[in-house]
Amino acid sequence: MSDITVKYRRDLHKIPELGQDTVRTSEYIKKALSDTNCRITSPIPGSVCAYFDAGRPTAKAFRSDMDALPVSERSNVPYRSQIDGCMHACGHDGHMAMLLDFAHFVDAHISELPSNILLIFQPAEETTGGAKYICESGILKEHRAEAIFGIHLWPDLPFGEIATIDGGMMARSAEVSLTVEGRSAHIARAEKGRDALMAAVEFMTRSYRMTETEPEIDSHRILRFGKLSSGSARNIISGESRLLGSMRTLDDPTFELMQKRMQEIAKEVELETSCKLDLHFSEGYPAVVNDPCLYKTVVSAYPDTVKTLPEPVMIAEDFAYYSKCVKSLFFFLGLGTEQPLHSPDFDFDDSVLKKGCELYQKLAFLKL
Repeated sequence: MSDITVKYRRDLHKIPELGQDTVRTSEYIKKALSDTNCRITSPIPGSVCAYFDAGRPTAKAFRSDMDALPVSERSNVPYRSQIDGCMHACGHDGHMAMLLDFAHFVDAHISELPSNILLIFQPAEETTGGAKYICESGILKEHRAEAIFGIHLWPDLPFGEIATIDGGMMARSAEVSLTVEGRSAHIARAEKGRDALMAAVEFMTRSYRMTETEPEIDSHRILRFGKLSSGSARNIISGESRLLGSMRTLDDPTFELMQKRMQEIAKEVELETSCKLDLHFSEGYPAVVNDPCLYKTVVSAYPDTVKTLPEPVMIAEDFAYYSKCVKSLFFFLGLGTEQPLHSPDFDFDDSVLKKGCELYQKLAFLKL
């Protein structure tokens, strides 16, 4: 890593952009790549892909996310965000800087590499799942990518530590929304009403119990509701409730079983309360699942560089879409900081990027 890598990170930190609206970020990346011998394309709006042709039959792909968050930065560092209400609070500026550094390494060593190299700068990780649309664009197939790698800066690991895990690493997610339609009535005439608040609470209680106790479910899973809106007055039976939550699992069978059981619980509560329960699950992101063979190959080749996570994490990441269409391996790079991701105070020591750059260089030479 050179001083220019730090400059990349700090320049990009100043110009955060949201979702797929990454025009200034894209232009910066293209300009940074202009002195390399690569073919630049934009398979989806806001993206930049750089292809380095080593004349090999297959390619390795490397991905960085590009988008920022609608967060107002609190720090007063010289490179603080210049965009009000928007900042790189999730490390994507560092991810892009590492990949730009790697691009120049690839350009200097292309004739020595066992694979062609495809670099993917991807927008909309935080919003609509830009990885899905990159996959659907066909660019991985077009360049015969046999594997894809990605790194995410991670506050909870010691500074500079790189870690991954075999199989499920990050959660499949969905937002859970329940609408309950009952009938309002004064509490003095409660028998005339249908209590939408009670129905929502009963649904939540039974769903929690199902998640925690049913023996058929034997996997990492989370179901929690964070918001309940209901009723109009303390002495009026609620005629409508809205319950909002989130569900996470590490595998599709567990996810589908929990969905099925919650739908069954909704039907049970309907019959018992005479309220109408409408349960909806968003599409969410799939789980990030690392390829076991790729994991073994990398950990065996670089045991002193890559550690093993003690357990998966239940945060979602749209890198998951890549793992559904090509062998993939995702890494965390430790920041050793108390500032969590998405915090308005989030920042990190730029020198940690050296570790990610070195890992990418090693992966470039790895024979799969």
